[in-house]
Amino acid sequence: MKEDNLQVNMDEFLPLRDVVFNTLRRGILTGELKPGERLMEIHLANRLGVSRTPIREAIRKLELEGLVKMIPRRGAEVANITEKSLKDVLEVRQALEQLAIRLACARITEEEKQLLKKRLQDCERVMRTGDTSAIAKADVAFHDTIVVASGNDRLVQLVNNLSEQMYRYRFEYIKDVSKHSQIIREHSQMYEYIVHNQGEQATDVVRIHIENQERAVMDLIQREQNTAGK
Repeated sequence: MKEDNLQVNMDEFLPLRDVVFNTLRRGILTGELKPGERLMEIHLANRLGVSRTPIREAIRKLELEGLVKMIPRRGAEVANITEKSLKDVLEVRQALEQLAIRLACARITEEEKQLLKKRLQDCERVMRTGDTSAIAKADVAFHDTIVVASGNDRLVQLVNNLSEQMYRYRFEYIKDVSKHSQIIREHSQMYEYIVHNQGEQATDVVRIHIENQERAVMDLIQREQNTAGK
């Protein structure tokens, strides 16, 4: 882990506790803070140039998100990506996004179709940059546009509530450059099925899309477990 990469952005117009939380959360999601790494308050406070209070508050919030776990006699650690947590999150994601895309096929407006096309083009463009953070952001925007096009405010709220937990697995998947062409192909299929109101085909593509993500991240988890066991 490179010490210089985990830095507080003091330009953010947020309370210090939120800035620290966002900094640590970003560090976990991007892999700067590794699974199993201890989060020692004094060390992090010195590293980020803040007091221990916002560090402690941030760790509590990260624990609620499932990104940090408390270990007796050891303190806080970055939570591991486990097969169980992956399956739990993606099972819920698949159910919600299949519902969203089926509703979007029937309800999407012309304006939303144009926005979805732009989101698709944005994904294709940033995939060529290799910037994982930008790719993840574009991927989220594409899927969120579909969810909003469902016209169901409760569904949008449910997806938003789960989005933080989904992001970690999405980021791990997107880091694999060999999967980028597959992701774009599946996004393109979703777009075509939505604009032509083909709900059954659209839900099938979402299922395949998420199953592919699960399979890829599961392979990563198993490889890491095998490496740790050697």
